[in-house]
Amino acid sequence: MERQYYLPHSPIEFYFRQSARDFVVDEIPLYPFSGEGEHLVLHVRKKNLSTWQMIDIFSNHLGIKGRDIGYAGLKDKNAQTKQYISLPRKFESVLENFEHEGIKILEKTYHNNKIRVGHLKGNRFFIRLKKVNPTSAMKIHEALKMIKQYGMPNYFGFQRFGIDGENYKKGEAILSGSLKERNKKLAQFYVNSYQSYLFNGWLARRIQISKLVESFDAEQLSSVIDLPQEELSAMKAQKHPFKLIHGDVMMHYPYGKIFHYESDEEVERFLKRDISITGLLSGKRATRSVGLSEAIEKEYDAISSGIDGARRYGWIFPEAIEGEYKENDAWFELHFTLPKGCYATVLIEEIAKREIQTDETQE
Repeated sequence: MERQYYLPHSPIEFYFRQSARDFVVDEIPLYPFSGEGEHLVLHVRKKNLSTWQMIDIFSNHLGIKGRDIGYAGLKDKNAQTKQYISLPRKFESVLENFEHEGIKILEKTYHNNKIRVGHLKGNRFFIRLKKVNPTSAMKIHEALKMIKQYGMPNYFGFQRFGIDGENYKKGEAILSGSLKERNKKLAQFYVNSYQSYLFNGWLARRIQISKLVESFDAEQLSSVIDLPQEELSAMKAQKHPFKLIHGDVMMHYPYGKIFHYESDEEVERFLKRDISITGLLSGKRATRSVGLSEAIEKEYDAISSGIDGARRYGWIFPEAIEGEYKENDAWFELHFTLPKGCYATVLIEEIAKREIQTDETQE
């Protein structure tokens, strides 16, 4: 399904390209490091390197396997990023002569455990938008106000789907048995891409429904949305732009237990950011929505075996959002923090109300 945006303004024209100058990421660790233990923790800054490329550089220098180096999350290649990695402390002396034009070791400390994937709280972003005129800058400021108040949809970004955007088709083919992929990691990547595609389709559909609810009265809605009149009236009364449907799977925010939306009190909790809606990553052993919400989710629940499913926040609340317009340069500079696993480019696309991947090809 085509991407749906919830912000009310018309598309905004500006230029954005991921680069080390205009796209900066600073990883926020999940916990403070102990300062002691058998693992050396490095705070590193890399430019124009993927996390895997950086790990290969360190492993080759140290003479160890890549799997001996711990990391919390993968960071963009076309950017300047700071993140934490860990390695066995006994190799610390080998790092004394380490030099690389794309990598700088900022700090060293120690910890009792290896850093594992997911061991991060979130990421702090700096993004510079270019060729922004004063009218567009005003629209961006208003968009940021709405995101501060209501949050934003948690789509998977275009990076998840490959250069041609069609990795999910390979995942679907692998699950159906029509495609064999010997590389297990690559096969898993393709299948995860298919899960992401289904999730994005569900989220776009729910935003489309929410926008219809905002635009029409309950009687008119009954002819275009297959939900009871009572439910449509309840959705119409909700103040949040994303409308909850009874039976939705909710989760305490920013982490916590999942439960089904049953009480109208939970609508207010969603507005206050105490809880948020979750979408399905289709697969085995994942909690499904029930009741009225179930029929919509079923359209995007295409994986029943072969991979474990999960729930992912469908709506998130960026923090510490700051925006500054530099009229002389025609730049708009953004700072914001996102939870782990969320895409900064999705926030930029929500503001632009268009795909930004195509900006990569502009001069």
